[in-house]
Amino acid sequence: MPRARLAGCRAFLLDLDGTLYLDERLLPGARELVALLDRRGLPYLFVTNNSSKRAGDYHLRLARLGLDVPAERILTSGDATIDYLSRHTPHRSAYVVGTPGLEADFSAAGFALDPADPDCVVVGFDTTLTYEKLENACRLLFAGKPYFATHPDRTCITQRGLIPDIAAIIAACQAVTGRAPDRVLGKPNPEMVEAALRRLGASPETTAIVGDQLDTDMTMAERSGLVAVLVMSGETTPASLEAWPLARRPALVASHIGEVLDWLAAS
Repeated sequence: MPRARLAGCRAFLLDLDGTLYLDERLLPGARELVALLDRRGLPYLFVTNNSSKRAGDYHLRLARLGLDVPAERILTSGDATIDYLSRHTPHRSAYVVGTPGLEADFSAAGFALDPADPDCVVVGFDTTLTYEKLENACRLLFAGKPYFATHPDRTCITQRGLIPDIAAIIAACQAVTGRAPDRVLGKPNPEMVEAALRRLGASPETTAIVGDQLDTDMTMAERSGLVAVLVMSGETTPASLEAWPLARRPALVASHIGEVLDWLAAS
């Protein structure tokens, strides 16, 4: 039954880090799965919570790995945050605790980057974090500025292992100011699904999410009614899957994306 539902999917959301590749190594079956979706005319979108990079950065990275994917088929949590703020709030200036790429995306979307008196504070996965940025963010949070985070991830998977993600920055701000984000965007939250499905023109019940994380990818599927496919090539270990509540475990678990390819090729 779960594989039959997967075979009936008309659109696909594909995670990147830990699902499609690890650092600069494409995982087995990734290229072939994308080719299969293209042949069948099934729309797909690469979705990632990593807001340290722009869609264009991922386009170039995928090209280096041998996948010619337009930037329009890549949705980051930074993109989803910009989409939410543009559509659902009056905020048009922001203090962005993020990489130059995330700042550039906000600027390109028409947001003024204002470190002194912005409409809101946005925290991303900032691999260029400095004490000065943290100090200014806390000053603005103490002043009561609306506060958003691009995603909730605790760790990011690399070939070196797991490294601190945005949760470390959120925790630092909360330790100082006592404030948690007013809203967290990105996976597993509905704003990420809304942005992705609107771009695909798809409905959740016939859209699959293929990802490697239980608390983001699979939780998003559970909350939004997507078809959940967990791959064990990234952050989820057999022990963490075993510890996950039985009622919430995804029905489809693959060792890697190549196994998902086999399931779809056989349908």
